[in-house]
Amino acid sequence: MIRHALFLSNTISLDKIAGQRLRARFPSRGAWLRLIVLTIAATISACSSGPSSRRQADFKTVNANANDILFRAISLVGTPYHRGGNTPQGGFDCSGLVAYVYKDAVGLDLPHNAEDMSRLDALSVSRDRLEAGDLVFFRHRGHIGHVGIYVGKGRFIHAPNEGGTVRLDLLDGDWWREHYDSARRLLH
Repeated sequence: MIRHALFLSNTISLDKIAGQRLRARFPSRGAWLRLIVLTIAATISACSSGPSSRRQADFKTVNANANDILFRAISLVGTPYHRGGNTPQGGFDCSGLVAYVYKDAVGLDLPHNAEDMSRLDALSVSRDRLEAGDLVFFRHRGHIGHVGIYVGKGRFIHAPNEGGTVRLDLLDGDWWREHYDSARRLLH
């Protein structure tokens, strides 16, 4: 549970009750970004998930806390988009961001391709049962062409397109709502 957040210049420090301090650095783009991060952090700490049915899968899901995934992903907000990118220094494309976050936060190796990620033999999740950390997929021109990480309250984090940066968007945004395809749960 988050106790409090400190806003110092362009750094946000989130203190957890366990005493672990997490820091996220953001470009100086205004208070709106800090407000979004604080809202997500509060949402994460307040979320609880109900039971869900699981099927046996060949793909090995990870027993990890969604907070590990979300804090790592949120810390990358503002990182430039770069086609084929998979590091904070070089920038990210959508699947590079997801693969990097899961590898860095919980040690899970994922393919660097949205379509391949959508085919993982992991639990398929309906849109109304999404939980923080689930992968959300979008179909365009007949194939899965985009992936992001669901953070809760109808929002997901992703690397959208050339010229953009890693950011949060609403699943109900016009383009995202029309192109939403499916979701997979990699955490249990």
